[in-house]
Order: sequence, then C-alpha cells, then structure tokens
Amino acid sequence: MSAHAGNAAGPAELLRRRVADNPSNPLVTFFDDASGERVELSARTFDNWVAKTANFLVDGLAAEPGTRVVLVLPPHWQTAVWLMACWSAGLVVEPVEPETVRGRGTAEPIGTAGPYILAAAQEVLDDVTGDPEAEEIVGLSLHALGGPLTECPPGVTDYALEVRSYGDRFVPGPEVTPEMPAMDVTKATLTAAELVAAGRAVTEKWELDARDRLLVDMSFATLDGVLTGLLAPLISGASVIIQRNFNKTTLDRRVTVEHVTVVAGLPGPDDESGHLRRLP
Repeated sequence: MSAHAGNAAGPAELLRRRVADNPSNPLVTFFDDASGERVELSARTFDNWVAKTANFLVDGLAAEPGTRVVLVLPPHWQTAVWLMACWSAGLVVEPVEPETVRGRGTAEPIGTAGPYILAAAQEVLDDVTGDPEAEEIVGLSLHALGGPLTECPPGVTDYALEVRSYGDRFVPGPEVTPEMPAMDVTKATLTAAELVAAGRAVTEKWELDARDRLLVDMSFATLDGVLTGLLAPLISGASVIIQRNFNKTTLDRRVTVEHVTVVAGLPGPDDESGHLRRLP
C-alpha cells in the first residue's frame, strides 16, 4: 500500500483497505511481560473487534457522531480497538494515561470537557467511578482470554460481557467524514484526516512498508504513541507489536523471534531518547 494513497481518508478507511489487501497476516501482536501474555490478531480479527465495539458504542451506549469518549487505558490491543471503533463511529477520543488518575478524588472529572463516555481499565475503576462528567462508564478487564471484570462496580458496564453480542460488521452513517474531530491530545484537537496525515508523515520519515514489523513501547495517551503504534502500521502495511510492562531482558530474544525491523520507545545504545529507530 502506498503511503500516499487516500489523502482524504480517515483511520477507518485505512483499516478497510488493510482488510481488503491483507486480511490474514498479523496486524497487531500484544505482549504483557508481567503476565507472559501474547495475543496476535490478523487484520480481519482486529476489524471484527473494532466493528463489535463500534456497534456496542452506538447501539448499546447511544453514542452519536461527535460524542466524546475518554479512554483511561494502558498500551494494549484493546486500546487500539477502542481508538479505531471510536473513529469508525465519528466519535472524539481523549486518551488518558491510567497512572495519572490513581489517587484522584473520585468526584473530579477525568476528561478535559464533558459530558463523555468513559472507558477504563479494571485497575483504575475505583479511581474513576465517581466522575461527574461520565454519562456511561465501561470497565475493561484486559484479560488475555476475554474474561469479565473480577469485580464490576455499580453503574459500570462490563465490556467483555457486552461486546460479544454485537455484530462484527459496522456501517457508519453518511455524516461521519474524515473532516470531523477525532482526537483530543496535548491541548489540540485533530480531525480524522489530520491524524492520517500525521501518520503518513511518520511512515514516510522512517520509510516504513509492508515488510516492516514495529516493536512499540509507547503510551497510547500520546499522539506519538497513537501514530507509531497504530496509524503508521496501517498506512504502511506493516505489523506492530505493542508491549506492556516491558522487561528489558526479553528484548534481544523478542527482536529475533518476532522478526522486528523497527523499534520505538526503547532507548538504544547511543540514543537514550527512545525515538523510533530502524535495526541493522
């Protein structure tokens, strides 16, 4: 796929093209080094999760184009699914780093502007359930096998229990366009088309293509993390490995076993910044 293709496309169109062009090869691989978990999703499987989640948001939670969604989620394949599902439905995403909400007063709003749907990892549910701007709160167990929350607080919808009943095909309304606001991050709001343009810039700068496999250890609460960990792989045709709880002792073996060609968020021997770099 050309990095120049579809200049007016939004992220959802990128995923549709990926499914059409290469449905079976891995799109997203996820590692949690604390639990030993490894999950791999093809473009088709990832798209099914995106469609189910978008249908859940629209049909289950009454989200409409322009509805705001605050994501308090760590780096995870389900975080990538939620981002794509929101963009598919024309929703505005505000990602928040989970560590920033720990210990906050439960009556404080998490998002910068409400009202909104709030989706949070189980580990921080107790910190967000009192959010006065959250019209709906969805809890994600992030369980490797898709299990439910170990404890579901009152007023919280369990994502794992609900999402599987929704259809695996989602068709957005005609009002959903690439020119709509799509993401609030670092005090700026980007449209869907602007996100794709920014992802294309990363793709071209690093000359990414379908032969590449990116190993990413970056937060999805940052624009760089979203571009590198999701949009650049979609644009270039590459596949991405998302890491959580990274154990540096696994790096050399993971690079070899997973055929990694590019790493991002991991400092190199001569570069402690952790910027994206191509391996020799």
